[in-house]
Amino acid sequence: MARPAGAGGRDAQLKHTGLRPGWTTGACATAAATAAYTALLSGGFPDPVTITLPRGQRPSFALAIEDCAQDSATAGVIKDAGDDPDVTHGALVRATVRRLAPGAGVVFRAGPGVGTVTRAGLPLDVGEPAINPVPRRMMTEHMAEVAAAHGDGAAADVEITVSVDDGEEIARSTWNPRLGILGGLSILGTTGIVVPYSCSAWIDSIRRGVDVARAAGRTHLAGCTGSTSERTVTEVYGLPQDALLDMGDFAGAVLKYVRRHPVDRLTICGGFAKLSKLAAGHLDLHSARSQVNKALLGELAREAGGSADLAASVAAANTGLGALRLSEAANVPLGGAVAARARDEALTVLRGAAAPIAVDVICIDRAGTIVGRAEPR
Repeated sequence: MARPAGAGGRDAQLKHTGLRPGWTTGACATAAATAAYTALLSGGFPDPVTITLPRGQRPSFALAIEDCAQDSATAGVIKDAGDDPDVTHGALVRATVRRLAPGAGVVFRAGPGVGTVTRAGLPLDVGEPAINPVPRRMMTEHMAEVAAAHGDGAAADVEITVSVDDGEEIARSTWNPRLGILGGLSILGTTGIVVPYSCSAWIDSIRRGVDVARAAGRTHLAGCTGSTSERTVTEVYGLPQDALLDMGDFAGAVLKYVRRHPVDRLTICGGFAKLSKLAAGHLDLHSARSQVNKALLGELAREAGGSADLAASVAAANTGLGALRLSEAANVPLGGAVAARARDEALTVLRGAAAPIAVDVICIDRAGTIVGRAEPR
């Protein structure tokens, strides 16, 4: 596993949380490739192997795999995601380095468990291995350093094949299939460091989802809080899978990215309680970071035609669902009022977009029944 030393400022930022940072697949692949190329040139594997991350930190990684053949070398590092609930935690990331003819430069290949790009819209060309730009740059820079240190020229001419044990199976739990990255995982990371519970990978996947949908010519996207809301949107609008954004709790991530990369229409679909948080102006809908504002629900029930007694009962309800049921029993369309307010909050975030974006909102209950809608505006 990677040693925790060297996380620098990120460690300092996390001290108050007691959470331990980890390392991205890109950092692990860079460490493995650096060790493999060193062994190829010197005959010995550095263990641990130390690399430099984009922000200057210098973590060391223990090697789990060392294999030197006649014309190639392979090293492997077990990914340590720290205290982040990362699906790739514990995965074995391997890099095989093979020398190429002078002038070839650094060539990347996808080994078993690493995906291949099959759709436009990602920061890599179709047909390329899903090794993102920053990890590619990190590996290229480290290959040059190793080449210079061992007299193999000023620039390395090597083929790097990155693989992840069981990566194809792990990738089924990620956005990769939806993004058109087939055959395995992506090698990711912009800083090399995984910050626990930052959810940066999820937010990045939302952005890539928008990019892929736009590249495919989709003009109507839907941000959904989960699988039930995805099914609802599919039934209502018949949108293709690549137009569906699994935004989870990150409504703000969808809205802010679509503001910069507009489409004609955006549907937001989710559970009543979560969308009541958006109606209250929250862009992060997670229960640990925002709460249902039942006083606001009481106000909306009154605006929707409810009595003062109903408004008071709604405001005093134990849960958002309880508030909804009270309103339904009184034939007061609280779900529609929440949807309309959520739509207006979304339009506020989208203000200033490069092109007009129409927004509609669908509120559902836990069974997927539509309990409120706000038409496009």
